[in-house]
Amino acid sequence: MDLTLIVVLVIALALFFDFTNGFHDTANAMATPIATGAISPKKAVALAAILNLVGAFLSTEVAKTISGGIINEDPTTGVAIGPAMIFAGLMGAVIWNLFTWLLGLPSSSSHALFGGLVGAAIVGAGFASVNYSVLLSKVLLPAICAPLIAGISAYLCTKLAYAITKRENGASPKRGGFRYGQIFSSSLVALSHGTNDAQKTMGIITLTLVASGLQDSDSGVQFWVVATCAFAIALGTYTGGWRIIATMGSGLTDVKPAQGFAAEMSTASAILTSSHLGFALSTTQVASGSVIGSGMGRKGGEVRWGTAGRIALGWLFTLPAAGIVGGIAAAITHLGNIGIVIVAVAGTGAMLAIWFISRKQPHDHESNISDIDNSGAAVNILSKKERRAKAKAEAKQARAAATQKEADNS
Repeated sequence: MDLTLIVVLVIALALFFDFTNGFHDTANAMATPIATGAISPKKAVALAAILNLVGAFLSTEVAKTISGGIINEDPTTGVAIGPAMIFAGLMGAVIWNLFTWLLGLPSSSSHALFGGLVGAAIVGAGFASVNYSVLLSKVLLPAICAPLIAGISAYLCTKLAYAITKRENGASPKRGGFRYGQIFSSSLVALSHGTNDAQKTMGIITLTLVASGLQDSDSGVQFWVVATCAFAIALGTYTGGWRIIATMGSGLTDVKPAQGFAAEMSTASAILTSSHLGFALSTTQVASGSVIGSGMGRKGGEVRWGTAGRIALGWLFTLPAAGIVGGIAAAITHLGNIGIVIVAVAGTGAMLAIWFISRKQPHDHESNISDIDNSGAAVNILSKKERRAKAKAEAKQARAAATQKEADNS
């Protein structure tokens, strides 16, 4: 297969991954303000799309980490792997991304990309082709630390927000202002998402150009790469990831405006800092950590740990699962041109199958509004009197159950 054609295929697949990243991660910015009624779903995704577009132009540090850090350079060719291996890794990332989207599981698009790329590199060029120190310091450690830091920050911010607006006879009307504050905070998350996630695709395309000898290894990201990646992720964001918004908006914890504001500010701060440092962060993990932390910080708030555990399981399997798919695709590409064709056809078939399955259970903004309305009735914070009454009723039920048990035993 002509080298130029495989480069075009890689760039096209990379931009498609960028598109899936957009609709997969829309929930990171907009799930909580939608759940609290701060902004309508359609307006939310439109705003997120615009800010993702703007954010993609603000930095290229993460792109440099991917294009010149994770994969070791070869003295003769410049990069240890070629375009065919990158194509295989991308295919693993895209398929896993679509599969988790089908399940409504907010897994990490970033880790899917890194897993697919690393798996393809190991199969295609051996274990020495991966720079494990960079992978550890720029990807894995941030993956562990960032959600914890964001969660703790959201917990403390939520506590502070409720303390400042506390009133003895119930919830303070001042908290209604947080509903409008969420429009700002969610916009900041969308902007930060563009600064981090769009750059990952920029890094992949730049890596491909370097591996093909079309760009010097020590040169930066070209403007046309930045622009196309920015528009791809913005378009994906505008389509809306409604399945995942349902999980993030009402599946983790019942979100109130004050805690939503705290979660979004914590998420944005962590992502913007990471983008500046060149950390290829998972915005999904950071957003999930913030939502859970804010849920724990609100008095009477309840975190659905079963949902949180399901998400954590998705995190755990994302990198190795995408790596396995990418590795298998890389092994097939060793067959030459026919192998690349097989990977392309099989990957396209898998994508179409996932799309057809998703059409049987559509999940769009209309059904999402229903979910939000239903959760709105359950997220009211109980007053002290209501909490005492509830506690007394539960205690009474427990005593009755204990008495019945004693009677049965006797």
